[in-house]
Amino acid sequence: MSRIGKVLAIARVRKRFGSALMLALALMVMAILVDRTPLKEHTWLRVLFGISALNFTLRAAVPLVLGALSGILCERSGIINIGIEGMMLAGAFAGFVAKTSTNHWPLSASLFFSVAVAVAIGGLMGAVHALFSIRFRMDQIISGTVIIILALGTSSYLYNRDAIAEGKFSSIPLPGLADIRVIGPVLFDNPPITYLALILVVIVHVGLFYTRWGLRTRAVGEHPRAADTVGINVNRYRYINTSLGGMLAGLAGAFLVLEAVGQFQEGMTAGRGFISLAAMIFGNWNPFGVLGAAMLFGYTQALQNELLLAGVTQVPRQFISMLPYVVTVIAVSGLVGRVRPPAAEGKVYETEGSA
Repeated sequence: MSRIGKVLAIARVRKRFGSALMLALALMVMAILVDRTPLKEHTWLRVLFGISALNFTLRAAVPLVLGALSGILCERSGIINIGIEGMMLAGAFAGFVAKTSTNHWPLSASLFFSVAVAVAIGGLMGAVHALFSIRFRMDQIISGTVIIILALGTSSYLYNRDAIAEGKFSSIPLPGLADIRVIGPVLFDNPPITYLALILVVIVHVGLFYTRWGLRTRAVGEHPRAADTVGINVNRYRYINTSLGGMLAGLAGAFLVLEAVGQFQEGMTAGRGFISLAAMIFGNWNPFGVLGAAMLFGYTQALQNELLLAGVTQVPRQFISMLPYVVTVIAVSGLVGRVRPPAAEGKVYETEGSA
């Protein structure tokens, strides 16, 4: 990329980040006004800007953030991953099985062990996807679909409906920060996986754009032949990043079972893996862009929840339930032709010796 192209790309990123920041600040200002003024007497304002809506937005966004980060790691290295839904579901089921098997342990030990199992199973599913895509040269869309079907079938077949997971992660308020009006309860009074998801956005961003690993990952996804020429093992990076992506998807599944719901339900991911893919595209394969997109989609889910709780009957319940998915389709369809995926995405790479 030329120097002018780099400058323009940086300018576009800064513009998107500035727009997202201004939107977030405007939302926070409205939430403060609704919380501390008579505006809270208006039902629609409470639905749109109440603290409960913001809390639910963050909770709904966490699995989307983790799923989208999973997609970024895979696709930045050139592997298409539509199997996030399956990796997420496999992680959720594995975490549930681990939790029910260790209910007799101390709660914290049982929970952290279950998270580790969920992450490991997610990583295993990612490694399987990489194996199908790289070693056996399977079409990566088909491979991702196989991962989804495998997770759905296995979890449904092995699920014991009589099993009960006892306990889940509780909120950990940060001293001083959690007492701030409006902002405190939303950002600084959350369970550990929520904090971890926000920290991982920063870690993945720094890793991708400011480390040798990130430079090589992006090179592998953009121009694998050039990367191979300078001694980078292209397929090794693809294996590693796809496995890491699976681990993040498994962590998203652990969030659903061990932090959000506390139990497992068949098909409980409910399309979150696909919405994560939409957030990845909407965020232009950038971790901070993904965070903003996930918050947008999370906010639509929060509106769905708040409208139903407020007993809004003017709009049919089915249309309210469609809201998150309609917004997802509109957001992604509006970006067709305006975002550019990694150039080598979905392309099998063979070294000259194996060609």
